[in-house]
Amino acid sequence: MPATSEILTAERILEATEEVLRRHGPAKATVVDVARALGVSHGSVYRHFRTKAALREAVTKRWLDRTTEVLARIVTSGGDPETRLRDWLAALFTAKRRKAGDDPELFATYQVLAVEAGEAVSAHLADLTGQLARIIQDGVDTGVFTAPDPEATARAVFHATGRFHDPGYAAAWQRHDIQAEFEAVVDLLVRGLRA
Repeated sequence: MPATSEILTAERILEATEEVLRRHGPAKATVVDVARALGVSHGSVYRHFRTKAALREAVTKRWLDRTTEVLARIVTSGGDPETRLRDWLAALFTAKRRKAGDDPELFATYQVLAVEAGEAVSAHLADLTGQLARIIQDGVDTGVFTAPDPEATARAVFHATGRFHDPGYAAAWQRHDIQAEFEAVVDLLVRGLRA
């Protein structure tokens, strides 16, 4: 059992929760399991997260934010909007494939949690389409793209590429021809956006 002399922070609780979810799965993981992993009482966990649902929502948000942060760096990197759009879509696809392939049990757990964590998922999707809209707006501003409504265009691009980031398609991401399919879709979208 870990030493309890460390300060109990929300981040430590979320790290422990992720490990407990990996070990027990979403159906069996409890706040008591998280507290036990931290060497504290379950009341200590509840002081940071009022309910089990709040804890699960926070751990889901943390998981989703990892992808959002990587993509945000591409948005703000400057440079050609077409290159940033391609890089952003490729990074999203790579992140989702890695999560599904590297740790399938945890990925399956987060699919269950994402259904419960409506606010975290909605905010994540809004962040992602907002990032796309900024890239597309940059493309419009520099004359690279034509898009009368960059936000609507961002939503369309996001939905058009859903097969490459929506967890419902995860089984297809391991196919040998999926990368070529991804590149064909991105090429089509970029051609459609060009001014």
